[in-house]
Amino acid sequence: MANTHADTHHDDHGHQQSFFQRWFMSTNHKDIGTLYLVFSLVMFLVGGSMALVIRAELFQPGLQLVDPSFFNQMTTMHALVMIFGAVMPAFVGLANWMIPLMVGAPDMALPRMNNWSFWIMPFAFALLLMPLALQAFGIGSGSPAGGWTLYPPLSLQGGSNVAFTIFAIHLMGISSIMGAINIIATILNMRAPGMDLLKMPIFV
Repeated sequence: MANTHADTHHDDHGHQQSFFQRWFMSTNHKDIGTLYLVFSLVMFLVGGSMALVIRAELFQPGLQLVDPSFFNQMTTMHALVMIFGAVMPAFVGLANWMIPLMVGAPDMALPRMNNWSFWIMPFAFALLLMPLALQAFGIGSGSPAGGWTLYPPLSLQGGSNVAFTIFAIHLMGISSIMGAINIIATILNMRAPGMDLLKMPIFV
């Protein structure tokens, strides 16, 4: 007799979950940690492709492949995608996976906020990358050409694309703050009996 259990997933109460319920409505720290890590990998590939454009342009002196404005756009987007899209979600994903297991907690302290903090990220990056995608279709002026730091005077060269970017950064910041609050609350309030702050694993 075929084992159908392998094809389905059950929540903590034994209820069967559909694919949509498991991955879009999950409050399970392992599932949300997996979503964070997969998202981080995708953003790492996107940011890495931007780095390839930058390095290809710098391969020899003079103009090679892209005009200076697009080069500055790539530098700006590479910085934002790598920091807010690859590095920070990777840390939150690892924390989601590991901290409840290491401190003896059944889940994160705020599981619904955990789900919300992840799903803010794809919308934030859709906003961040939209001006760049629209430029490919001849709409708008592309992403901000502000370099790695978005300092003036470079950051003042854009129009509405700068507003898109600032709003996207605010959403990413909200997401990462929510993730950090969840991690801190889990560590402080959900440790196993007898595990004080000096007895925790070094990762935690």
